[in-house]
Amino acid sequence: MRFSIDAEEDVREESAPAKKPACDIQGPWASDVCGIDGDVRIHGSAHSVVVSPPIEAGGSNPNPQEWRILPYSRKHMAGMKEVTVRELASAADAPACAVRSTVPALVFAMGGLTGNYWHDFSDIMIPLYLQARRFDGEVQLVVENIQPWYVGKYRHILKRLSRYDIVDMDKDDKVRCFPGAVVGIRMHKEFSIDPAREPTGHSMPEFTKFLRETFSLPRDAPVSLSQGAGDDQRKPRMMIISRRHPRKLMNVEDVVRAAERVGFEVVIGDPPFNVDVGDFAKEVNRADVLMGVHGAGLTNSVFLPTGAVFIQVVPYGKMEHIGKVDFGDPAEDMRLKYIAYSAGVEESSLVDTLGRDHPAVRDPESVHRSGWGKVAEYYLGTQDIRLDLARFEPVLRRAMDLLKED
Repeated sequence: MRFSIDAEEDVREESAPAKKPACDIQGPWASDVCGIDGDVRIHGSAHSVVVSPPIEAGGSNPNPQEWRILPYSRKHMAGMKEVTVRELASAADAPACAVRSTVPALVFAMGGLTGNYWHDFSDIMIPLYLQARRFDGEVQLVVENIQPWYVGKYRHILKRLSRYDIVDMDKDDKVRCFPGAVVGIRMHKEFSIDPAREPTGHSMPEFTKFLRETFSLPRDAPVSLSQGAGDDQRKPRMMIISRRHPRKLMNVEDVVRAAERVGFEVVIGDPPFNVDVGDFAKEVNRADVLMGVHGAGLTNSVFLPTGAVFIQVVPYGKMEHIGKVDFGDPAEDMRLKYIAYSAGVEESSLVDTLGRDHPAVRDPESVHRSGWGKVAEYYLGTQDIRLDLARFEPVLRRAMDLLKED
């Protein structure tokens, strides 16, 4: 897929000064990342990245090293190939350049758990942003296991991260030479950024501002309901994220009426899957409150104005920790006003489908002890929610009150 600027120049064979690769190997879970300055030569289809010795070292490296890097944010993801990063002992061993780029390369893998909207951001987009943003577009993406649908759906974001052609690594048989490279991407934590971790200085408010700029989203802040804001303010808008499959909200019409009684204008958000996200991002940005049952659709919280209210309905089954890690902590990192509502057993469809004596209904802790497979099957895969409005209406009122705070 071609973007706007050609990164190629006439081939030149002379070596550029180079420094030793800084391959940051962080144990069994955190993904590995190599930062390389100097003459880097990438043979995509061979999954090979070689580093020529620097001229100031006489064009030789007496102690060359080699690393094998899985360029995906989850280190043990199956179905992807490792990339070999190898220092050369002699500049004479460097393969000839077929293409020379004027900007560095950023090598990473798509695929994995993408296709789930939450993983699209948590596994790829946020870790990619962390590595690419420093280049201000002056970097070329070299992508293993490229997913054309992902490139299409997120093309506007990718264009802002790189002004150059995306290279399909697996199909590229040319030797491409770069004045440096980053190999691999790493997440700080699930669906979020830790400003204290390398690369430092980035944050979720910075990332969400970047998204608002990318999609020309107009609102940086929600409606103000504080005293002195004026009597002509519109009603605050609540978007309820719709789900058609498990964890759907069974009495959504009743919830809409309750929210309207509290004073909200209510819209139902139905995020599309395989299209560019920009249009739906604009709809989310118009909301002052986003609400929904735990699921990938809540990923759209990244498009909310800073300071908006985010309500997550946590499914029955002791799922509070998962809800906190996946959305609660990220929401607070985004400086959203976060409310978690835990569905009770009487609000779960599992009572009707499994019966009150089933362990998933009677003893959720036993299901958690049995392993993730059963947790996902019962509490994520077969459960719907019918909210008890007597319990839930105070949450709606709390959301309204939060919008009144400065």
